Amino acid sequence: MVKNVAIAIPGDLDSPTGGYVYDRRMISELGRLGWQVEIVHLGYGFPLASEEQKLSAAERLMEVREGHPIVVDGLAFGALPEAAIEVSRHHPLIALVHHPLALETGLPAAKADELRVSERAALAVTRHVVATSTATARLLVADYGVSKVRISVAPPGNDLAVPARGSNDGIVRLLSVGAIVPRKGFDVLVAALAMLAELQWHLTIVGDRTRSPATAAQLDADIARYKLSGKIAVLGTVSSEALGELYAGTDLFVLPSRFEGYGMAFSEAIAHGLPVVGTAAGALPETIPVDTGVLVALDDAAALATVLRRLIENGEERRTMAAAARVAAQALPRWQDSAKIFATAIESTL
Repeated sequence: MVKNVAIAIPGDLDSPTGGYVYDRRMISELGRLGWQVEIVHLGYGFPLASEEQKLSAAERLMEVREGHPIVVDGLAFGALPEAAIEVSRHHPLIALVHHPLALETGLPAAKADELRVSERAALAVTRHVVATSTATARLLVADYGVSKVRISVAPPGNDLAVPARGSNDGIVRLLSVGAIVPRKGFDVLVAALAMLAELQWHLTIVGDRTRSPATAAQLDADIARYKLSGKIAVLGTVSSEALGELYAGTDLFVLPSRFEGYGMAFSEAIAHGLPVVGTAAGALPETIPVDTGVLVALDDAAALATVLRRLIENGEERRTMAAAARVAAQALPRWQDSAKIFATAIESTL
């Protein structure tokens, strides 16, 4: 028997962000599990889409054959409560929530409140919700009125990776991977590293510079202001092969995010046997295994600088953490296992 599901995606499915990586892999893995997957392209502008864009997205959802379950990516789902109500009358509706829309850093308070109300209304009419972490699932129960029995947690998976070899030139290589948006905290990272300019380190930042041009411009300005252009390289997006090479030559991963619904970049770094430095924000305390990393307070550049100084100067501590990361990498979730959880969630709506 053919199993059919539609997966509705806003924006460009080929975008290099963690959420889109998750979507692509779930589509691929569901296909391997025997599902016939129809991809519904919802258009652009989400979650801050215009009324015209929302109407177009609703029309595309209603074109799916009646009765087929529809999974809607949370980047759009929370902004489409009216469409969710209508679609739920004709289809089993499943929301995929990477993290609540209102928790994106930099939103005006009124817009965050609007998105919180909107997403809560949309979630109320779902048959099921897939969250990417237990931390996000708890938020949905506590703040969005979703019952535990309607939530499945299907964390991002990981592929087996060759452990990083690190640097061998006396310069400690730091790597940071994430879209250049306020939530990732690159301003805090540059401010922290400015306190360590006399040490032997080099930071490479990999991430989409087009999501928030103002943030990208501010990052460039901060690097110039602190006179760190020779010590920080901002590459934008790179191929998976190039990113793999960067991981291979890295000694320490660092990203002071202000919120993470899961933190795929951290688990990818751990999969490469790298020690990591992050913040105690969102799901990161659960994503980062004990002994593989250090978590600092949110928005605290001085605390981040203290930790980075210690790890840059202490190669033995980095090696101990890297050894723990190599062990932890063996227990990270696999895409195939997460896809089975995802498939079971879809089946529960039929």
